[in-house]
Amino acid sequence: MQPENSKTRYNDTELNEFKTLIKDKINVAREELQDLVGTLSASGSNGDDAAIAGKTLEDGSATYEKEQTNQLAGRQKKFIDQLEAALIRIENKTYGICRSTGKLIPKERLMAVPHTTQSMEAKLKQA
Repeated sequence: MQPENSKTRYNDTELNEFKTLIKDKINVAREELQDLVGTLSASGSNGDDAAIAGKTLEDGSATYEKEQTNQLAGRQKKFIDQLEAALIRIENKTYGICRSTGKLIPKERLMAVPHTTQSMEAKLKQA
């Protein structure tokens, strides 16, 4: 077996390992997104009651919370999209290759951030 730093891509066994990890993360992320959407739906009816009662401070707080939840839902949707894009890269066998350097991204980084498209080296140069 070649040392990891001389490999140009991950083998099918490794790609399947990443695929399983990513699918698990997608399932969890979708559940969390559904919870956020459910919270937004539920808060919509409560906000009207508060406005009718004339509780402007509570209404403002509810609006702020709704905006925060909406932002979280947006981030969660983007995260799911990035994970799904990673699955496509696995199918194309381009997964784990840094889009900036063309080098193989270390397995440890991919296990921690499976949707990444850059090595730490490239990411740090960007900052």
